[in-house]
Amino acid sequence: MNYRKEELKQGITLHKINTNKFKTNLFAIFLTTKLDKKSVTKNALLTAVLRRGTKKIPTQEEISKCLENMYGASFDCGVEKTGDNQVLKFYLESINNEFLPSKENLSKECMEILLDVVFNPFVDDNKFKQEYVDGEKENLKQIIQGKIDNKAKYAYDRCIEEMYKNEPYGLYKYGYIEDLENIDAQNLYDYYIELIKSVKIDIFVSGDLDEQIVDEIKENETINNLNGREPEYNVNKENASKDKVDEPQIISESMEVTQGKLILGLDVLNNKKESKYWASVYNIILGGSANSKMFQNVREKASLAYSAGSTYLRQKDNIFIKCGIDIPNYEKALNLIKEQLKEMEDGKFTEEDIDNAKLLISSTVGSIPETQDAEITYYYSQELSDEFVSIEDYIKRINEVTKEQIVDIAKNVQINTIYFLKD
Repeated sequence: MNYRKEELKQGITLHKINTNKFKTNLFAIFLTTKLDKKSVTKNALLTAVLRRGTKKIPTQEEISKCLENMYGASFDCGVEKTGDNQVLKFYLESINNEFLPSKENLSKECMEILLDVVFNPFVDDNKFKQEYVDGEKENLKQIIQGKIDNKAKYAYDRCIEEMYKNEPYGLYKYGYIEDLENIDAQNLYDYYIELIKSVKIDIFVSGDLDEQIVDEIKENETINNLNGREPEYNVNKENASKDKVDEPQIISESMEVTQGKLILGLDVLNNKKESKYWASVYNIILGGSANSKMFQNVREKASLAYSAGSTYLRQKDNIFIKCGIDIPNYEKALNLIKEQLKEMEDGKFTEEDIDNAKLLISSTVGSIPETQDAEITYYYSQELSDEFVSIEDYIKRINEVTKEQIVDIAKNVQINTIYFLKD
């Protein structure tokens, strides 16, 4: 296996992915903490403020110049929701040392800058620079307000919000404007100090890198100054049991739209050890490809939807059916979707459907090592899982799924929430 990890200190893990497929190295730092209404907005803002400057490079302009001088290295950061965790992500990509015109250790320089961005931010009078905080608050406010611009994404997020009302996963990853207003340079910095002492830290290095980079990280002063910790985060137990619902909740919202957005949030109630692989194949046959029941029957044959498909959210054991429809077609589309679910339950799909689904999943998972970011994301998801599964083993388990197991999933799927965005 080209991947290994080791614990630098308790709660701080170094992950090394050896690959010679790229001329670049990719470095990443992920800070993982539990999703919580009290901190979700601060975390989203914090990610943006940290990119504005470090103690050594105090402005964003100087950071950009520094990256240009490092043969066009690139930096990116953001915040994600992974299961019931919120993750602050920081990336730096650079050319591999082997391809540089002169002999220099660019990898070490990149890792030092990335560590400084995350752990040695620019501080003004023992707090963040007010100008940076104010500017990023305004940017974040626009992101939060702009979530209604993409109606399909908005409907999907709203369905999740209703399904997980008063639960961590229902929170919006960028937070809330009412919480943003109470954040200032001082209380955000105070929060940052406490976060860095306790958060789960994962450091990834990907590329054609020898053991020298591992030694350099271990010897780095910033790493040595960090304390060990017992981080609080949620392991994604993908087979956690769910309660049955008597009737799905139906949520309808009105907005200026020309096309209705129909989202069905499904719970997968089967919590057998291997059921996530069964559910993956089930989802592809149901709505995860151009050959799926949703695409062929709801969109193509019945012409009830402009778009029709489904996605499987493994971390929460949910399947989301998503359709863009003419608003008057709501009842017809909903009934036809329910027919597809019943057909899956009755085993009305072929061995060819199963083989095509397996081929699609195997091809998608097998291509993960072709992208450095995707490979890091995969191994990070395994870090947060209750079981480590290699890419090869994942494909093997997919190919072992039987028709009986898919029907087993179909019989243990319930509609939890129906969300409809109309005019």
